[in-house]
Amino acid sequence: MHSTVRIGNATGDPTPTQPNPTLTAELSLVEVAQKSRTAERFRRGIAFAEAMIDLLTVGFAVVVGYLAYYNLHLGKHIQYPLKAVFGVAFGFAIVVVLMLDRVGAYNRGNGLLRIRETEQVLRVSIQAFLIVFAASFFTNVWVSRWLLLISVTIVPLSLFVEKDLVYRLVRTLHSRGYGIEKVLIYGSGSTGRRVFSALRRSPKLGLDPVAFVDDDAAKVGSVVFEMSYDRRRSAPVIQGPVRRELITRYGADLVVIAIPLTSHRFFEAINEALAAHARVAFVPSHFVPSGALLDYDDIDGVLLARFGNGLHRRAYEASKRIGDLLASILIMALGAPIFVLLTLLIKLDSKGPALFRQERIGRRGRPFQMYKFRTMYVDAPHYEYSPRASSDPRITRFGRFLRRTSLDELPQLLNVLMGQMSLVGPRPEMPFIVEQYTVGHRQRLEVKPGLTGLWQLSADRAYLIHENIEYDIYYIKNRNLFMDLAILIHTVFFAMRGI
Repeated sequence: MHSTVRIGNATGDPTPTQPNPTLTAELSLVEVAQKSRTAERFRRGIAFAEAMIDLLTVGFAVVVGYLAYYNLHLGKHIQYPLKAVFGVAFGFAIVVVLMLDRVGAYNRGNGLLRIRETEQVLRVSIQAFLIVFAASFFTNVWVSRWLLLISVTIVPLSLFVEKDLVYRLVRTLHSRGYGIEKVLIYGSGSTGRRVFSALRRSPKLGLDPVAFVDDDAAKVGSVVFEMSYDRRRSAPVIQGPVRRELITRYGADLVVIAIPLTSHRFFEAINEALAAHARVAFVPSHFVPSGALLDYDDIDGVLLARFGNGLHRRAYEASKRIGDLLASILIMALGAPIFVLLTLLIKLDSKGPALFRQERIGRRGRPFQMYKFRTMYVDAPHYEYSPRASSDPRITRFGRFLRRTSLDELPQLLNVLMGQMSLVGPRPEMPFIVEQYTVGHRQRLEVKPGLTGLWQLSADRAYLIHENIEYDIYYIKNRNLFMDLAILIHTVFFAMRGI
């Protein structure tokens, strides 16, 4: 979260006596976050489209292989029903696409001059045909060796041609501004130059390095060229260190830190980048920050570590979102009478609205309005540390019951429906607390906040959330659907005991 969050009155709006000097910066930060999400959706769309095109290509190649085998009268000339040929071709294509996905063919991109992409196609094609060849010995289906030989040649060749066309299409779309993310590289030394060249040679990633940031005043104003013989593409060097205003000015979505990890500037740069809603990557050495949630990208031989969830989490995230939607709709439908009753009791207990709204910070530092049943008097400060004890004078009589049973959290099912929260995850914090976050604390912002989590079930819930991040970090590193279900089950019993 950035430092321009203002807490003035109960609504959080600044006093409108004069123009807000931070308005332009805040709008720019919102644009950067939106552009980053658009680029991510573009990449996911391209990955899905490529998988579907691979499916059609492999299926078509197998059918063409059979037609070539049949018309050339090779071998024993076994004739298969055309319907069976199409069925086998489609089934085989599904196997190949699943195997390609397993080896990472649809990840963010393949470096090393696309050698890895070719290697994946060759390896998967041969492995798939070896499986078919071995399976023919244990079934009653006789597969012609000539047909296998023709198909094992046509399938990878077809994939090579198809992937080259997709590659050119993506480059064309990037050149027109679709799916592009701007990158700032912190450090113009040899490491930064290698990163710059690697990104330039991997256009499928959609990462456009627009400038270097360097603390050395002697380098400022110079131009760094790509490491190649033609010296066509370059980027300027601007004065460092990395600051959120600088990131906003260049509209950067990603900051790649290419300075030593032991430098005090390293962690300052991470904080500033995260405060500007930009993602962070760095070139790892033997030292890696403890507890960091890191994914790794090998881009043209340059290893980049980045803070994130990992592409292997996609299936989990999609399943969790479906579960969140179904569960929240079901609970709200069945619990509607209870919601109405609680609303009446809150209104009878004290003056003011039954529903309480407050700005909280969600995934990747994005603010949102969180809903709760009101448990405190209306004249209580809107933004302040939460009560630690039920005897706190700010809490109403009925509010003590709501807090003890966690029923005050039920309206957050609306946030779950809107995709701002999940049923399970770290609790969302208020902006003034997030502004005090260190690099370690900001790891909590890598996932959606939740109604319940490990911290809420622990004995340490009597203390402030950001003083006990170990539970959240453990959850983020080890989360899966079974752990989420276990937390929800424990939460139900936890609430029933009124702890």
